[in-house]
Amino acid sequence: MSDTDWPHDPDGEQGSEGRRKYGHAVLAKKIDESEDFPVRAGDYVDEYGDHPVRLDDETVVSVADVFEGIDDDETFEDFVAFHEAVGRAMRDSGLWTYEGSRAFA
Repeated sequence: MSDTDWPHDPDGEQGSEGRRKYGHAVLAKKIDESEDFPVRAGDYVDEYGDHPVRLDDETVVSVADVFEGIDDDETFEDFVAFHEAVGRAMRDSGLWTYEGSRAFA
């Protein structure tokens, strides 16, 4: 998907908030913790699948790309379960870009 195909600017307020939020933070801001859980992966992708997720300074992928390794029927009871599944899927698909603080020391 090219930048012109996104439903909104990947770096605008609906995206990475001017590059202030990346990866999990972009995904999490689409959920209201007090109202949306439990949330089914397939429902999340149906609603946000074409939305951009900035992973780093150079990489933008779709929500659907991030959720590709997560079964549509998987249900997340809370943010912890959501983040664990998303993190696993990102690592498994090579979308995880954070190398830990030791990489910068």
